[in-house]
Amino acid sequence: MNKDIAQTAALQHENKHSAEPYRFPVITRFFAQFFSVVFHPLFIPFYVVAFLVYVHPAYFSGFSFYTKFELLRSTAVNTILFPAFALLVMKGLGFVKSVFLHTQQDRIGPYLANMIFYFWMARVCFNFKPELTPVVASFMTGVFLTTAIALIANIFSKISMHAIGCGGMLGIFIIIMNSNSMLMTWPLSLALLITGIVCTSRLIVSDHSQQDIYGGLAVGLLCQFAAAVVIL
Repeated sequence: MNKDIAQTAALQHENKHSAEPYRFPVITRFFAQFFSVVFHPLFIPFYVVAFLVYVHPAYFSGFSFYTKFELLRSTAVNTILFPAFALLVMKGLGFVKSVFLHTQQDRIGPYLANMIFYFWMARVCFNFKPELTPVVASFMTGVFLTTAIALIANIFSKISMHAIGCGGMLGIFIIIMNSNSMLMTWPLSLALLITGIVCTSRLIVSDHSQQDIYGGLAVGLLCQFAAAVVIL
């Protein structure tokens, strides 16, 4: 009798703990959410183009301030403003339940819309100026391919958009490193640090699994490499 009672109590204790997942401290979740916002996948293309324009010593050497500004403006409009506006319209029309895109179904519409905007941005980079470095067009083509592959992967798994963005950033940095046009020690190290922080943050404040994170990184990396093989 006592043995049965002890076993029942142990089972209840085990079920209680298994039903209550570990909650990280508030300060940890705050910073995880902060990094998730600062390095939101909508912002990553703008960050990368800004790096190419203002930090890389060779790609935009000799270009006028107006030319650099026009490229950054086009990037901001096509990769941040239009996708964000499209998402808000979809939310208003009831096509998505939440702007945070918690479900795979919610992500279908934004993926389709972003494919259009990223494809257009890649075309802008190809036609912006004849002398414009092809690495920008390659990067934006990789972003477009990433979105297309992510749309297909979304059928099977809620692949992490944040991890996709970080994978694309790592991919283009590795491509630049292999071109020997800039010493990429500190930029690549910083990109790896950001990727680790962002992916960890998504595991803390979202319902993504490790497979979602690893899958997103792989898609972002491979699509950048594929675009580079074709264009560069």
